[in-house]
Amino acid sequence: MGPEVTASREGALLVVGDVVTDVVARHRGPLAGGTDTAATIRTLPGGAGANVACWAAHAGCADVRLLGRVGADTAAWHERELVAAGVRPRLVVDPEAATGTVICLVDTGAAAERTFLTDSGASLRLEPADWSDAWLDGVARLHLSGYLLFTEPSRALARTALAAARARGVPVSLDPASAGFLARLGVDRFLAFAEGLDVLLPSRDEACLLTGLPDPVDAAAKLSRHVSLVVVKAGADGALVARSGATPVRIPATPAAPRDTTGAGDAFTGAFLAALLTGADPQEAASRGCRAGAEAVRRVGARPPRTGSDR
Repeated sequence: MGPEVTASREGALLVVGDVVTDVVARHRGPLAGGTDTAATIRTLPGGAGANVACWAAHAGCADVRLLGRVGADTAAWHERELVAAGVRPRLVVDPEAATGTVICLVDTGAAAERTFLTDSGASLRLEPADWSDAWLDGVARLHLSGYLLFTEPSRALARTALAAARARGVPVSLDPASAGFLARLGVDRFLAFAEGLDVLLPSRDEACLLTGLPDPVDAAAKLSRHVSLVVVKAGADGALVARSGATPVRIPATPAAPRDTTGAGDAFTGAFLAALLTGADPQEAASRGCRAGAEAVRRVGARPPRTGSDR
């Protein structure tokens, strides 16, 4: 399952999810229809699942593993990038589909808001045949990217992985990933899957969509009656930690001047899970998640910096 990395005494984190190529186009102001809009464009490794794994390793988790599916076109590049980030990749090479690609349109105004154009490609063609219960050997936590739920093959894989983890007593977390895709999947279908989770990490918009409530505080509390620990990521407003229906605790954001908000939620999730593995309580873990999110928005792209690089 990739190069050997010294195992953490707390156990490994296994992430199952998407590995994609990000094409990040940073522009200022509205796009000009029918003509050119000046932009700075970079091609970078991405994917919510892969990003979470890289940020967990960056946050100090010594044994981070990733199961994903890529095309032959960029498989070697993605493996090199993951290994360099301290992740042990198990990348299934799809014989038919190319690696997924996401075009990230980032407005370089003050909010650095982004819009995604997504071609999931091979990333959501993961299927139960790609799973082995052996992937859980030595694993203390399993994290599933919510993107897995948006196609039937990868949804079946997610159900298989969840059942295997629960049989071993391994806690499972999930990030819903996309309010747009979530609306198409359907709230009831998502919540039925979520009943088997230990931790849910939605964004503010996803939490409100899943509950039908406009206030994220109320939404967090309601969701925590379905999943015992819910952490709502609220960007510049920090995070909300809700447990078993109780009033959520607000965790303040770490101030940051954003350049690119792509991957900020993944950074939060990776650092949060790494903190839980070292024994931090959910509030402290969420504080570390906020710090990682602030670090992420200060840079272009969705991955953490590597040693000796400002990338």
